[in-house]
Amino acid sequence: MDKIEELLTRGVANIIPSKDTLSKLISSGKKLNIYLGIDPTATKIHLGHAVPLRKLQKFSELGHNVTFLIGDFTALIGDTSDKDSERPVLTSTQIEENFKTYKKQAEKILDFSKVKIRYNSEWLAKLTYGKLLKLKRQFSLNDFISRELIRKRLDEGKSVRLDETEYPIMQGYDSYFMDTDVQLGGYDQTFNMQAGRTLQKDLCQKESYILTNVFLPGTDGHKMSKSLGNTIWLDENPNDMYIKIMSIRDSLIVDYFILATNLSINEIKNIESRLESEKNPLVHKKTLAYQVVSEIHGKKVAKEAEEFFEKTVQQKQIPEDLPVFDTRNIPIFNQPTPTTTIVKPAMSSLGTVTDALIHSSLVLSRSEAKRAIEQGGVGYDGNIIKDPNKTFIPKNDAILRVGKRKFVKIKSAP
Repeated sequence: MDKIEELLTRGVANIIPSKDTLSKLISSGKKLNIYLGIDPTATKIHLGHAVPLRKLQKFSELGHNVTFLIGDFTALIGDTSDKDSERPVLTSTQIEENFKTYKKQAEKILDFSKVKIRYNSEWLAKLTYGKLLKLKRQFSLNDFISRELIRKRLDEGKSVRLDETEYPIMQGYDSYFMDTDVQLGGYDQTFNMQAGRTLQKDLCQKESYILTNVFLPGTDGHKMSKSLGNTIWLDENPNDMYIKIMSIRDSLIVDYFILATNLSINEIKNIESRLESEKNPLVHKKTLAYQVVSEIHGKKVAKEAEEFFEKTVQQKQIPEDLPVFDTRNIPIFNQPTPTTTIVKPAMSSLGTVTDALIHSSLVLSRSEAKRAIEQGGVGYDGNIIKDPNKTFIPKNDAILRVGKRKFVKIKSAP
């Protein structure tokens, strides 16, 4: 498969208006203006977010003019493409801080020496009301409210802010202003990207293209999402990243090779063929886990993560160099052990297992802790924890764990 064919098929959901015409345009040797836009509304990137980043990197390797666009202005509105409620309104300071961490993670995928970074506040902040009125005339309110999630919100009596209706126009103006040839994004962004095509056609008489990517499933097979707890983060601890990949469904192995690695299509086809004829996919899943971790963290780290997996999961050994969770300076874990004479209200000052999981960084939130406990994945001092509100009593050298891969050793007062 040649580079252009792979570029336009690997992980691609749709090309508008057509793959054939875009292929011919790329083959002509013309250097195209390509962009991918992100609104820095969060601080973390997962492997699913990285799918369009990989596509942008491939365009840059072919010598095209690629732009990584930071939607610092559009983030003030918030995109509703994949949400069934209003997004929270962010401040400029929050947006700036979010992008600092976002860029650091994106560098694991993108070579920023070949990618231009721009901020859409450069032009959107200068857009006059008269100019905005002219842009609005190119669109219909009916188009916006007919979108499934918007229609659902209206039917349920939920609010749809007026500024939300302008988001697609703002994104379309990004494409128009940068004289874009190809817009990249997830297929849930198609409506917004079509606004760019509309403005290019109506105001510039120019044909432009949309290339949408398919979504990488999460570890449970559903769309990768923080709210579902099925994410693999780019800044994830390598050991956790490796084991999470080992936990995916066997049916997702090929999808992960295609969407989450740079392994060649020929190599992936060979693996797919062997998967169909072999009963045990473990060796191929380990190849996948090693490949992903090595591309994000390096080969040496990937090898160490593989060894950690073999010891802790396959051989069920507890690691020797466990991180220490020192409870001595955390007041809620140093209260007197409750007795029957303590009235119930006083119990609220005592630390729970959920508190311990959060303070030890074994989980990131109370909802994650609750989910892990409900699934029977939390153990302490050799016992399975079933109640997230159970009082946590620190014991020296006792082990607190989440799942098969996360452990801490307790350090408490003598």
